[in-house]
Amino acid sequence: MALALLLLSTACRQENKTTVSRGNAIHLYDPVKRFGQLFIDVQMNKVFPDGKTFPDCTPKMKPAAIMAAYEKAKNEPGFDLKAFVEEHFERPHQYSSNFKADTSRSTAEHIKSLWDVLTRQPDAISSGSLIPLPKPFVVPGGRFGEVYYWDSYFTMLGLKADGRMDLVNNMLDNFAYLIDTIGFIPNGNRTYYLSRSQPPYFAMMVSLAADDGKKPEILLKYLPQLQKEYAFWMRGSDKLKADKPALEHSVWLAEGAILNRYWDNATVPRAEMYAADVETAQKSNRPAKEIYQDIRSACESGWDFSSRWLRDPNDLSTIHTTDIIPVDLNCLLYHLEMTIAQAAEAKRDTELAKTFVVKAEARKAAILQYCWDAKGGFFMDYDWKAKQFTPVPSIAGIFPLFMGMASRDQALRCQNKIQKEFLKAGGVPCTPLKTGQQWDAPNGWAPLQYVTFQAMRNYGHNDLAETLRQRWLAINTKVYKATGKMVEKYNVYDMGLEAGGGEYPVQDGFGWSNGVFRGLEELKLMKQ
Repeated sequence: MALALLLLSTACRQENKTTVSRGNAIHLYDPVKRFGQLFIDVQMNKVFPDGKTFPDCTPKMKPAAIMAAYEKAKNEPGFDLKAFVEEHFERPHQYSSNFKADTSRSTAEHIKSLWDVLTRQPDAISSGSLIPLPKPFVVPGGRFGEVYYWDSYFTMLGLKADGRMDLVNNMLDNFAYLIDTIGFIPNGNRTYYLSRSQPPYFAMMVSLAADDGKKPEILLKYLPQLQKEYAFWMRGSDKLKADKPALEHSVWLAEGAILNRYWDNATVPRAEMYAADVETAQKSNRPAKEIYQDIRSACESGWDFSSRWLRDPNDLSTIHTTDIIPVDLNCLLYHLEMTIAQAAEAKRDTELAKTFVVKAEARKAAILQYCWDAKGGFFMDYDWKAKQFTPVPSIAGIFPLFMGMASRDQALRCQNKIQKEFLKAGGVPCTPLKTGQQWDAPNGWAPLQYVTFQAMRNYGHNDLAETLRQRWLAINTKVYKATGKMVEKYNVYDMGLEAGGGEYPVQDGFGWSNGVFRGLEELKLMKQ
């Protein structure tokens, strides 16, 4: 796909430094830089209820002409900022259809009918913030009209269950294209996401398409991109030492062990939530750039926001994401290392395979050393600066079981923790804390139900796995029958109440809820 490579200003290069390969062509329209004070005025005056709307708008004429018109008009009596924006920008396309939910149909039938509604065709070259993709893809729905990285793996579970491997393969090719073109998979295919990625599920997607290695040709096809993604997450790790323990995503720990953190390299407010970020920084005595980077880094985790990132669970301005070694991220990178080794074996490159097995085993040892809380009987995030566990247990602590890294004794203790402190009427919440953040109680999210189910199943705790599966399917069905919708998150404490919290209203659609429902519905527990 031929895309224009636009020259960026110094400020824009700073925000997106090292994230775009110079030799590749991709559109890099930066709405914040292009529209400067106009952008700030629109966002701070909250011209649109949703901060994401304006960054997603497409200019109707050249930015320089819009800015000249703005400078001329903004001080005139009766100037209407919203009218000016409507005149000079095209709002993001609102996909609509005549689709009407028929709640007499089963939840599975409803989801099958939604796949085409949520499918987007390859995009034309954009003069806005959208990064065009070469093949069709499935979006989450609602305000999320572009592809999102970690959402897509869980969406693919349902696509595969419903025989839509065409879309699974197309989406894999799109992600491979992004890795080849940009050097990594961004949060979503918007240019304002180019400073961060999301939880690295690309290897999980490859494993899904390859039927866990039964189709080695799939592993071979994506081996180059698997290696490139690994290089992105480990960039600079070879320069770490005791007096320079952290660089980008990598952190050097005692005895030379290296684990990873979430890291967005920009230190400015997010384009899509500009006003909210400025207001958060203004409430704090911390340097604004530090807060912006920690907020952005939490967005890379996908858990935006949760008390697991906060020093004070009730104060977002105490966020310190970059100080934290997340157990789930490192388990995903362990799987990436093992998948590269598996693909190398398929290629008969024994040296490469051995190299990545060694890397994976070293990471596993470090996770077990730094993230296992023997006293609490659970895996925890680790604050590498404070050299201690973070205080908030979260369902992320189940990921070592999801990847089969835990001992039988550790798994039993985790199972007890889930049974006693996490399992609720509709599934499991992200954390036991009720803070008003959307990745805390009482909310439950589809991807974490799937991970917990598989984690329990991996270690033979089938009764708990089946209980969780049935409760999650039941709450999804209850909400669908009552509203005709699948939504992005659910109140797992009280099945009669809606989920809440976060920076925007609960969205319907919804890609990963659909995918996990169908994936769990199709799974049959097998005796271990």
